[in-house]
Amino acid sequence: MQGGHAALCPPYSSDAGVCPSPKKPDCRYPHCRPCSNPSVTNLPYTLLVPMCPTILVFDSGLGGLTVQREIAKARPDAHYVYVADDAFFPYGQHSEDTLTGRVVPLMGELIAAHRPDLVVIACNTASTLVLTHLRAAYGVPFVGTVPAIKPACARSLSKRVSVLGTSGTVKREYTQTLIRDFGQGCIVTLVGSAHLASHAEAALGGAGIDDAAVFNEIAPCFVQDATGARTDTITLACTHYPLLLDTLTRIAPWPVTWIDPAPAIARRVIDLIGAQPPGAPHGDAVMRYTSGKRHAGPEMLAPFFGGQVAA
Repeated sequence: MQGGHAALCPPYSSDAGVCPSPKKPDCRYPHCRPCSNPSVTNLPYTLLVPMCPTILVFDSGLGGLTVQREIAKARPDAHYVYVADDAFFPYGQHSEDTLTGRVVPLMGELIAAHRPDLVVIACNTASTLVLTHLRAAYGVPFVGTVPAIKPACARSLSKRVSVLGTSGTVKREYTQTLIRDFGQGCIVTLVGSAHLASHAEAALGGAGIDDAAVFNEIAPCFVQDATGARTDTITLACTHYPLLLDTLTRIAPWPVTWIDPAPAIARRVIDLIGAQPPGAPHGDAVMRYTSGKRHAGPEMLAPFFGGQVAA
């Protein structure tokens, strides 16, 4: 039905999630708008999404920009709000209860302030921990980020796969469940990095990269057993890590396939809100830090927003 409702009632388009018109008090989708076209007010229609939707991308820091970049390629017309919870960075150093108590109410404030049509949690740690809580608390659709274990194991020829994430992500039961469900007979090595996300943040800010320090973080991913079989696929289970992909590829002790989940997340976003309508103008973007500090200049951030300078 994509575009069917938009033809009647610009500037909205129809997507997933049936919602009655006019909207009832107990509507499951409180963020949708009731139709104002009298000719269709008694017709059932689907979740209303603006022709140029507002998409909120949330991360503990700047790593989610790797996800933002892919979404902006797919929907350059959208209005983007990127929120870095840098006041609480890095998430890996906090307990699960502390993170839940932080992220759930903070998301409520962000939804009230920006009224997004969709929220992307561009953080593996937050997604594996609080995504179910967020979906229970708010009616806005959420897209999460989880370790890409299924595609990594499907691609591996040696059946030796490593998951490179934060210490919190790799020890979480959610990750173990993904391995049990989608491991496909692979031997999966879990590597929790304590400092790689901070290295990525520093590099994006223009600081030099210490190859030795980065190598120390990734070295446990490269495993070779007595038969000679060795790791051939590594999934990047933290959205910060693709910021260092050129360095990771260069210093790796042997060639491997690096799995970046960002393209798959962008495809899921398009599944939910639809493709860009023909003739839609280019969107805009704003950048927000919970600390109030700016960590990167607008020109450096522009490539992640489809060339737009985030306000």
